[in-house]
Amino acid sequence: MLITERESPIVIPPTFTPSDPAHSAAFIFLHGFGDDAAGLEGVARQYQSAEKLPYMKWIIPNALENRNAMQKAWYTPASLSPFPSSRPELDDPEDEDGMKFTVDYIVTLVDDLVSQGIPGNRIVLGGFSQGCAMTLLTGLTSKYAGKLAGLVCLSGYLPLVDKISELRRKAGLPESVEDNVDVFIARGTRDMLIPKRYLQICQEKLKEMGVKESNIEAREYEGMGHAMGTAELRDLCTWFEKTVPPLIEMKEK
Repeated sequence: MLITERESPIVIPPTFTPSDPAHSAAFIFLHGFGDDAAGLEGVARQYQSAEKLPYMKWIIPNALENRNAMQKAWYTPASLSPFPSSRPELDDPEDEDGMKFTVDYIVTLVDDLVSQGIPGNRIVLGGFSQGCAMTLLTGLTSKYAGKLAGLVCLSGYLPLVDKISELRRKAGLPESVEDNVDVFIARGTRDMLIPKRYLQICQEKLKEMGVKESNIEAREYEGMGHAMGTAELRDLCTWFEKTVPPLIEMKEK
């Protein structure tokens, strides 16, 4: 990872700011490989224009330039095969160091929100593609594991799947997930970059670790490629309204 000065996140304030920060909510939204924060800003603007989630603060951070990939990336990517490998020992290794570096950065973003008075159970972490991968890794292995409102996983996968339990032990976390964090997982049926089997691997691993099936909402969108679609964003909005619902003060506004 080439360490350069990181561009500041795009921060979009809520259109209605509660008097008590604990009555608001926040979404940290991580972009995908080769993209940047500006590429996701339109999603927030779209919701706000439709008067959806007016109490939500959006934090859209930027990845650093990756020396190996020569593009912005949260970690050096590795190829993902649609079929299980017959020689796993020959597969490209995952960039564990780069991923851990990113997890540490994401934790500072959550720390900042908490310092502003927004409780962890009103903070959602999510991302697209690589951003999804970092969402899952942070949500399962960082100090905020089990303390956030939810995880949004769009067109991505669970990285370091065979090391999650070890990383949790090193972080002082129980081997089994014992929380009620909601997870929204989505992909398009024509996504050629993240094969379908990675959606299945993710769901199976989450359940194996103790995540309740009732807390996992997994959706596939017919004909959608490696992208975000209208139906997906509509379903995500509904999920947000259940996961970080408006509080009484906002309902009376």
